[in-house]
Amino acid sequence: MRILCAVDGSEYSQWGVQALEALADREPKHVTLLHVVDPLALQAGRGRNPMAEKRALAAMEKAGGLLLREAERSARVALGQAVTGPRTLFHRTLAHGPLAQTIVRQARRINADLILIGSRGLSDIQGFLLGSISRQVASIARCSVFVVKQPTPKLTQVTLAVDDSKHSRVAARFLRSHILPESAGTTILSSAERPVTDLAARYLSKTHIEALERPAFERATKLVTALRQDFLKDGFTVDTDVQTDHVIESIVKQVAAQHADLLVIGSRDLTKSERLHLGSVSESLLRHAPCSVLIVRGTRA
Repeated sequence: MRILCAVDGSEYSQWGVQALEALADREPKHVTLLHVVDPLALQAGRGRNPMAEKRALAAMEKAGGLLLREAERSARVALGQAVTGPRTLFHRTLAHGPLAQTIVRQARRINADLILIGSRGLSDIQGFLLGSISRQVASIARCSVFVVKQPTPKLTQVTLAVDDSKHSRVAARFLRSHILPESAGTTILSSAERPVTDLAARYLSKTHIEALERPAFERATKLVTALRQDFLKDGFTVDTDVQTDHVIESIVKQVAAQHADLLVIGSRDLTKSERLHLGSVSESLLRHAPCSVLIVRGTRA
């Protein structure tokens, strides 16, 4: 697997580098550590003191180079390759441009399978890893995106949220093939949206509501059972859970109750207009999930 890890020196971007430890068993083929210098950060001084602006840009580039070297040392430790012969090829990249767009462009350039990025952070480059940047990256990237929202050195409990779509099946395959360690427990969760509104339900009997909900519940049960068999064949420990409730609310509640380290969801490629914001489910889960989130996208997954 080819991974691009964006770093800025903040505590949150360090969590991103440290999250490589959770992937150590998979021994990624290639890890690119990326630091982005945004020249727009110096725009206020443009034309007023060009020499000062030039010196500031040079200082930012020098600091970025030092940061990347330190990030590589941390990445090697995280992957257990600090002393032993390296099995992962590391590369450091200092790039210039708008933050989210440059991260995605660099990921495309190296044909990355996964972007690893911290979800919040403040640095000398204001807002580099703010939540808005990670959401922008998740919305425009063509590959999968692992948004690290907390220290995640190990995956012990993973929740895979699925629906009856090819994107969920792609996410399940990507999780099994590239992310999940054998020691982790997995819950495959499907939440079937209730066919009637809460308001309408007030005027229906419990028997009537159950009859309306039963087909969706049975389809969801069949789905998670089939996916469970794929995980069991590969030697993973897996449970299933089917909820009949509001999708976002039920997923967030279950992730919190299970103390999951990672929530995994599949997402289709978005149109240009849709890229202005993530799809409502992905966006809401990325905002509200109490753990790190992996959004799986792309046919290579």
